[in-house]
Amino acid sequence: MGSSDERMLDVLGAEGPIVEHAAQLMLYGRFVGAWEGTVVVHRRDGTRREESCEVFFGWVLDGRAIQDVWIAPARKDRTDPGRDASRDIYGTTIRVYDPQSDTWRIAWIEPGTQSFSGMTGRQDGDDILQEYVEEDGNRWQWLFTEITGDSFHWIARESADDGASWQVRNEFFLRRSGSAG
Repeated sequence: MGSSDERMLDVLGAEGPIVEHAAQLMLYGRFVGAWEGTVVVHRRDGTRREESCEVFFGWVLDGRAIQDVWIAPARKDRTDPGRDASRDIYGTTIRVYDPQSDTWRIAWIEPGTQSFSGMTGRQDGDDILQEYVEEDGNRWQWLFTEITGDSFHWIARESADDGASWQVRNEFFLRRSGSAG
């Protein structure tokens, strides 16, 4: 049993992946750290909005999972008391590798917009593909693409016709915090 002065975040975090599945865990483990950039929201009416964002990835649950936090606009840009905060993003994803199926079980939670999604993820060529189907039957894919050591492009796209056509809904253009360009 832990001491009474331990904090939940101290026991949630981990130093790195468990040895047993370390190679597989690096699919998302390579993102551990702080990221900053721009999010572009493509609205259904054809308009778009763009704002700052920040994302943080870390090892959790004894090195058996990756947890990340996605924030838009970035905290430094939330200073205007008159702004409409109803579409702000401040959510978290927990990603757990399933060695039985060689896939990832993923849960996204964003309390402000009441967004809750369960999905699976896997490597797809040089990209990472996450998929799920909503209750209304719309199919979603979340993609990590253009991945380098210091940047990546994240895309959320939706299909109402079982993948025959796709509509991009959100894009994050991210770079490691402190990296150039």
